[in-house]
Amino acid sequence: MVSLPARRFYRRPAAAGRVRRRKAVERDLFANLSPLDHRYYLAHRELMDRLSLYLSEEAMVRYELRVEAALAQGLAEAGVCSPAAAAQIASACQKVRPAEVYAEEERTQHHTRALVNCIRQRVDEEARPFVHLTATSFDIVDTANALRYREVTEEVLVPLLWDLERVLLELARREKGTVQIGRTHGQFALPITFGFALAGYVERLGKRILEIEQRGRDLRGKLSGAVGAYNAAALFVPDPRVLEERVLARLGLRPSPYSSQIVEAEYLVDYLHALVTCFGVLANLADDLRHLQRSEIGEVGEYFAPEQVGSSTMPHKRNPWNFEHIKSLWKAFMPRMATAYSDQISEHQRDLTNSASARFVPEMIAGLALAADRARAVLSRLAVDRAAMQANFAAAREMIIAEPLYLLLAFYGHPDAHEAVRRLTLEAERTGRTLRQLLPHQSELAPYLSRLTPEQRRILDDPASYLGLAVQRTEEICARWEQLLSRSGEEKGEGRR
Repeated sequence: MVSLPARRFYRRPAAAGRVRRRKAVERDLFANLSPLDHRYYLAHRELMDRLSLYLSEEAMVRYELRVEAALAQGLAEAGVCSPAAAAQIASACQKVRPAEVYAEEERTQHHTRALVNCIRQRVDEEARPFVHLTATSFDIVDTANALRYREVTEEVLVPLLWDLERVLLELARREKGTVQIGRTHGQFALPITFGFALAGYVERLGKRILEIEQRGRDLRGKLSGAVGAYNAAALFVPDPRVLEERVLARLGLRPSPYSSQIVEAEYLVDYLHALVTCFGVLANLADDLRHLQRSEIGEVGEYFAPEQVGSSTMPHKRNPWNFEHIKSLWKAFMPRMATAYSDQISEHQRDLTNSASARFVPEMIAGLALAADRARAVLSRLAVDRAAMQANFAAAREMIIAEPLYLLLAFYGHPDAHEAVRRLTLEAERTGRTLRQLLPHQSELAPYLSRLTPEQRRILDDPASYLGLAVQRTEEICARWEQLLSRSGEEKGEGRR
């Protein structure tokens, strides 16, 4: 039986006419509204607990407190307040808890002011005036968001995506020579290898990971005040931009080159766009592998546990539900990109039309992480039915030579090679004979066929050899990304040392 952890939440008392306080109570896991907090939490407990350190409401408050502490230390460095006052403020920021902030917010009806009040309550009269001095709310909020999104990207999301990339690399290398019929428009096309098909996803996913890394590193903070012109800070320091740079540097961030009350929206929009396009690659991969599990194809299979049930009424069913789940997660989170584009627009120096929508940004990060985690787990145990691949290839092999036959006839001078081969394929379908069986009886083609080299003749005799550079390209793509992965690991190791 699963032991379910209780979750704490804060309930408003029903009584009116008095100051409202939030009372902590135990909440059953299944009383939560978001499936992220019950269904997907149970399926990915360790991952969700790690994500919570960055993406939860508790984490948001903690990151805001980190920004407030860095601001106080920056003010001390600039000579605006004493080092002792800054130390008091930094110490207080380590002690404030989200529950206190939310309780105070019931009174102030303003989140950042509630946060500031909770800090001020823990410092003496000398330090109190310097809490939040020169800052506006979104100096703190935008900077805290940039910091936590950057850190969750570097410490959780990107490592998880690289793990998935490694699994794909191993699969692609293992299956680099496994002949498979290629498909375009859902129809049999030309021979490839299964490894070559997977190598395409190695390349696409790798590029998206690099893009996410870049966009995550480029998230910006600000300490430019209520309209972005440094009005408040200019009262106390000769160049407020230096103060901003130094405070943000303490947090590992850079300032937005221009800001109003908020950071330029494009930094976050570009980051989210990188997430969503990466999610699209996973959805595309999931779709391909889901379709390869169709009864009439049956070339791959998800791991199926001994006690697992595929259908409530059909005991024989083994559904590709994990890949369907990844596709479904993409359908849930991809449309949110439209909201991100809408949030790019803020009236004049700032409006509040993103006050609700921006709160759901962490779920987009969590959704991609969940999809990547599931893809990694399922691909690690993916079964490849090489016999089924051979059987499906055999069903298409005799028509495969239509392309090389047409190209070779054209190369050796046939005036209308494509039409000649097209008519031949129709005859093959009509008579039930293969193209290779019909060729010896095509006297008009004999002069051209006689000029074929042994290698060209071999391709017509053995369609499975018509692979082009599938194996070579698979090896090249895998080698390049293995090198990038190795280099990335070395750089991270150097950073840790």
